[in-house]
Amino acid sequence: MPAQIDIKELHWLLDIVQCLDVGVIVLDRAYRIEVWNSFMENHSGLGSDEVQGHNLFELFTEVDEAWFRRKVETVVQLGTRAFSLWEQRPYLLHFKSYQPITGQADFMYQNVTILPLAAMGEIEHVCVMLYDMTDAAMHKLGH
Repeated sequence: MPAQIDIKELHWLLDIVQCLDVGVIVLDRAYRIEVWNSFMENHSGLGSDEVQGHNLFELFTEVDEAWFRRKVETVVQLGTRAFSLWEQRPYLLHFKSYQPITGQADFMYQNVTILPLAAMGEIEHVCVMLYDMTDAAMHKLGH
C-alpha cells in the first residue's frame, strides 16, 4: 500500500518548493506548465497563474524545442535524470542576470536537471530544475 501524505505534510513540501533558490517547473507530457515556483516567477516576471496550463515553447520561444524534446523523451524512456551544464548550453530560459555588484553577465547562466515524475509506474510529468550558475560562469570565464 502506498504511503499516504497528510495535508499538513503536503503544505510543508509546497512551502519548501516555493522557497528554494532554484527554479522548479513541472511539465506534463504535452509540455504544459503545471508547477512554477517563486524563483521562476521572480526571474521570468510571470506569475504561476499566468503560465499554468500554457505550453512552455509558446511562452518561451528561445527554448531550443528539438533539443529539449530529445532530452525529455530520453528521461521518459529511460526513467532517469538528464542534465545540461552551462558550459554546454548557457541557458534554457533567457533570464536577465541579477548580479547587483558586478553585473558582468548579460543573462543568467543555468545548469538544468530534468527528472522523471512517475505516478503508478507511468511517467506522466517531468520536473525541470534551473540552477543559477552565473557567478561560477563569470569566475571561470575570467570576468
